[in-house]
Amino acid sequence: MNYDFKCHLSRRGFLGAAAGLAVSASLRLAVASGVDERSIKVAPSQARLTGPDGPATAVWAYNGTVPGPALRLRQGQPVRITVENGLDEDTTVHWHGIRLPNAMDGVPGLTQSPIKPGGSFVYEFTPPDAGTFWYHPHADSLVQIGRGLAGPLIVEEAEPVAVDRDVLWLLQDWRLTKDGRIAGGFGSMMDASMSGRVGNLVTVNGQAQGGQGVRAGERLRLRLANAALARMMALRFEGHRPVVLAIDGQPCDPHEPEDGRLVLAPAMRIDIALDMQGDPGSRHDVIDDFYDGLAYRLTTLAYDKAPPLRAHPPGAPAALPRNPLPEPDLANAVRQEVVLQGGMMGGGKLAGVGGMMGMAMPGMNGTAAWSINGISMTGDGHAGMTPQFTLRRGVTCHLTIRNETAWWHPMHVHGFSLLLLFRNGSPVPHRQWQDTVLLAPKDVIECAFVADNPGDWMLHCHVADHQMAGLMTVFRVT
Repeated sequence: MNYDFKCHLSRRGFLGAAAGLAVSASLRLAVASGVDERSIKVAPSQARLTGPDGPATAVWAYNGTVPGPALRLRQGQPVRITVENGLDEDTTVHWHGIRLPNAMDGVPGLTQSPIKPGGSFVYEFTPPDAGTFWYHPHADSLVQIGRGLAGPLIVEEAEPVAVDRDVLWLLQDWRLTKDGRIAGGFGSMMDASMSGRVGNLVTVNGQAQGGQGVRAGERLRLRLANAALARMMALRFEGHRPVVLAIDGQPCDPHEPEDGRLVLAPAMRIDIALDMQGDPGSRHDVIDDFYDGLAYRLTTLAYDKAPPLRAHPPGAPAALPRNPLPEPDLANAVRQEVVLQGGMMGGGKLAGVGGMMGMAMPGMNGTAAWSINGISMTGDGHAGMTPQFTLRRGVTCHLTIRNETAWWHPMHVHGFSLLLLFRNGSPVPHRQWQDTVLLAPKDVIECAFVADNPGDWMLHCHVADHQMAGLMTVFRVT
């Protein structure tokens, strides 16, 4: 599936050919009612992940495609999305990163009853923020995301951003057998207590080892979204200098990434401006080298042979318009702390199991492998989860997240975006707001948000094995 949207027409008419690629034909827009009407069916399907000549892989998919259809919404316009469940098990949809009403958040038991096989649920919300988001299940999420259930969600700015093309790469990681089937063993003890289920094939928009056609002189807005279960990524664009415009859908001060590498943990999104300054006909690899000694080519920027669109780059990329996030009142903030504990070679105790459980390994036989503040909540969420802390509506929360483990954890907060303040005591630059904050081993992150959205909200690691094995909690806003 090609997610390449042309959104800023040049005088030469270079960009006119791609109108209409933005929305799948199966998604209907009800303009007359003022509500954007969409429908999604969750069901088994097949995908040729290694290309048209490769084996067909049995997957679970939204509207039959991997990834699911790109939902392009308008900032401030109400949307109504009907989700029909064609699986043989419960499901839900979580609209990752959208600040929406608690009842629409898609956590089974906690915010809604799960969608039973053959049943449906109507999600209704008005996206307040423009940016790059995504959607995925929050029921049996380790298996359902691992079998392919993920799709991009883009909320468009009120005014078009001045780029030549708007391109989306949704990145998925698959653990496949030699004959192209999805490997079993979901929730294994080793995955649960270590780095999670890292696969052996990475796809960009459902295809592995493909290429991105580009033209010399053009400027791309490239939206990157990591929909993997566990794989961390660090992307290098050979011969190019990406400029970060937004993280997790929220605009930041434009800046070049440290060492030129874009670090994307599971569930994170990064929008970049990318000026195509290579020669016509040249090819430049995009390399993922997060894991030492395991670098590989993610894709290739393949220049066509046409003359450059322009002789020189069009100046420094402009900052994206800020979203209407409430500004934290740090002087009067309520302080809370969550401590991540457990895992192999990790510190801290697990509630009720005495640290490393004697001679047993954490995560064995479905037991908890991780905890937050000594308490392990396993699975996908359920009714009656005791809040870790409670906040009065409207107060500012100064939240410290302390990683006492030996592993990386992308911590995702539902219903809010967090203003990053300090990492290991040093100020975080570029005014970054994130809903998924990556902590390296032993990291300490300080962040803040205004508790303006009432309800019970999840805070969990987005390495799915870690969440399912205990690295999850809930806080309440009243």
